Amino acid sequence: MRFRLIAISLLLASCSDMSMPKIPTLLAPYKMDIRQGNAVSAEMRERLKFGMTHKQVHALMGTPLVSDPFHASRWDYVYRFSHQGELVDNQRLTLYFDGDALVRIDDNGKLSTAPTQAAATPEPVAAPEAH
Repeated sequence: MRFRLIAISLLLASCSDMSMPKIPTLLAPYKMDIRQGNAVSAEMRERLKFGMTHKQVHALMGTPLVSDPFHASRWDYVYRFSHQGELVDNQRLTLYFDGDALVRIDDNGKLSTAPTQAAATPEPVAAPEAH
């Protein structure tokens, strides 16, 4: 009889109002830290230069996380870090190639493009005609 009384009181207590204090962290489920993708440091970003080849970029940055066969001239480096279920860091670096040369960098929405050859060298001025 005593056991039944204790069991019934525990069952009724579990159905009570949820205004009780939060569960202590010792009893909360464990959430792992999750790191996904390529962590790209500021030093790696600084060492990227326009005109670098695929091999040079691969040696510096590593294998891109997203390598799409339909967009072979675009490499995406994506990094996400979640701590205790909360997103702490989210980075995206996209590199664009023209042939075998790096021509454009999209760093979390900041777009940088290589200077074009036409803009680098001024156009020759035609000499005036002699009469």
